[in-house]
Amino acid sequence: MNCEELHHLRDLYVDEELAAPVTAMVEAHLKSCADCQLRIVRVRALKASIRQTALRYGAPPLLAARLRRDTKTSLGSRFGSLHHLRTGWNPVAIAASLLLAIATSVGVTDSYVAPHHEDHVVAEVVASHVRSLMGDHLTDVSFSQQPALRSFFAGKVEVLPPAVDMVSAGYTLVGARLDYVASHRCAALVFRHDKQVINLEMWSRDDGDRDVTESYTRDGYNLVHLTEGNMDYWAISNLSTPELGDFMRDFAAAAESSNEKI
Repeated sequence: MNCEELHHLRDLYVDEELAAPVTAMVEAHLKSCADCQLRIVRVRALKASIRQTALRYGAPPLLAARLRRDTKTSLGSRFGSLHHLRTGWNPVAIAASLLLAIATSVGVTDSYVAPHHEDHVVAEVVASHVRSLMGDHLTDVSFSQQPALRSFFAGKVEVLPPAVDMVSAGYTLVGARLDYVASHRCAALVFRHDKQVINLEMWSRDDGDRDVTESYTRDGYNLVHLTEGNMDYWAISNLSTPELGDFMRDFAAAAESSNEKI
C-alpha cells in the first residue's frame, strides 16, 4: 500500500470500518511512513475535538409546550378508540412505556456520541510523539544528567519533572523539550531503551481524586497513562505495552527513591 491508496482509506480506517486484512495493510504502511502517521493523528484529533465541542440545542419553550399539547391531544384521540382492547390494557401505561423507551434510547445515544476526554488526550500525545520523530525536534536540549533538567524547565512548565536516575534500569536519558499537550505547558523527557525512543510527558491535573494506570494502542504506538496525586504522566513508544509499563514502574520507583514521589 502507498500513500495515495491510504489517503482514500484514511477516514474508513479511523472509523474502524475496514476489513481486517485491509486494516493490517494500512497499519503496515503506517509503521514506515511518518507523514501518513501524522495525517491519521490529525484526523483523530479533529474528530475528538468535534465530539468535545459539538453544541446541542434544546427546543424553545413555546415549541416544547406546543409539542406537549399536540402530543396529549393526539394520544387522547387515538386511545379513545381503543375501547375494544381486552381488559388489562392501559393506554396511559402504553404511552408512558413508549416515552420511557424514547427517553432511554436518547440517553443511550448521548452516551454513545458523548466526547471522551481521554481519546482527545491520547490523540494529542500521539501527535506530539510523531512530530518529535520528524526532523530534529526530538529534543530542545540534550542532557546526560537529570538534575540539570529542572533548571531548564524552571518557569516554563506547570510542574518540574522529578530528578531521577534511570541508567541502572537500562534507560538512557537523551534530552528534553518543551511541549503543549491537552492545553498544558508540559515537560517531555526523552529516553532510549533497546534503541527505541520513549517520550514521557507530564503535567499537573485538577481532579486528583483517584489514581489510575491505563494503556492504549494508537497508530502503531503503545501508551501508558499514570496519574498519581496531582500529576499526569504519559509514556509513548514502539516498545510493547508490558515493556512500557515496566518503564513507568521503574520511573515511579526512581522518583520515589529520590524523595520526589510522583
